[in-house]
Amino acid sequence: MLAKVDSIALRLESVNQQLMDPDVAQDVKRLTDLSTEHSHLSRVVDAGKDLRRLMEELDDAKEMASEDDDEMKEMAKAEIAVLEPAIVAAEDALRLLLLPADPYEGRPVLLEIRAGTGGDEAALFAGDLYRMYTRYGESNGMRFKVITISTPSVGGGGKATAIKEVVVSVTGKNAYTAFRFESGVHRVQRVPATESQGRIHTSAATVAVLPEPDEVELNIDMNDFRIDTMRAGGPGGQSVNTTDSAVRIVHVPTGLIVQCQDEKSQHKNRESAMRVMKARLLEREQAKAHAEEAANRKAQIGSGDRSERIRTYNFPQNRVTDHRINLTLYKLDSIIDGSLDPLVDALTTEHQATLLAAEGL
Repeated sequence: MLAKVDSIALRLESVNQQLMDPDVAQDVKRLTDLSTEHSHLSRVVDAGKDLRRLMEELDDAKEMASEDDDEMKEMAKAEIAVLEPAIVAAEDALRLLLLPADPYEGRPVLLEIRAGTGGDEAALFAGDLYRMYTRYGESNGMRFKVITISTPSVGGGGKATAIKEVVVSVTGKNAYTAFRFESGVHRVQRVPATESQGRIHTSAATVAVLPEPDEVELNIDMNDFRIDTMRAGGPGGQSVNTTDSAVRIVHVPTGLIVQCQDEKSQHKNRESAMRVMKARLLEREQAKAHAEEAANRKAQIGSGDRSERIRTYNFPQNRVTDHRINLTLYKLDSIIDGSLDPLVDALTTEHQATLLAAEGL
């Protein structure tokens, strides 16, 4: 590990030199990338220095312990007892810092939730998931902004609003880290609020977490898009707007369609629809890359594929099971209320362990 730190220290020197270059200061993208890299490399080098310092102190303490002075020996033993676990902790911290940086770390994300199989109950469950994510995110300093939402009329009077589909922007430095493992099919088993016979139903909703792309990540030709405007419509097709503010964007080569009508301004709806379209195009590129790296993909926690069943929420047993890491928790009541840390922490730990093994750390 320390040999890797030494090579990283050389790279840090190079980055420092580039940051002092006047030409770099004029290139915002390059300056941002180098500053981000500098921050990460500095943390690695500092962690390496801390580890070396602790190891040197341990060597000194062991040398003291070999002397004839009994009082000195006792002091050395006490110091060794503190330094040895400190070194283990420092090594663990350094290992994590040496892992390859996730290219989407720190990005804002678009969170898509759609009702799946199960009719009205699936829409109610999608509403539960939306409430769960917003409560968790807001308690961790994230900000949510609805881009588009479809809410069918469903009875039952539960805590959550029924949702057919919602796309929400999530910003905050931990947005991607917190939600990156949530993509996939979420299954619920419970007696629906709309069920009069007390029978347990199984329904599902799909979640997709889409990191928002940088402009340079997508080679977009605006000629590939067809952009239509129309009047926004409410339930039953009734007009809720007297201007052509709704926007539908079609990406002709892929057939992807995004429609936004929640803002009164056509310009804002167009901007929101294009944000969603770009994120979905990046998702397609990611899926293609995953397919090309199939062996590596199997070693990770899920593929991010929204068709993969990842979790079951069993209300009668107050149980949540994450099928990717075989984790079962009997605290569904608190999890569905936004206390997602036990799941997020377990998934993150498993992901880090997989990466450490792959890197030989």
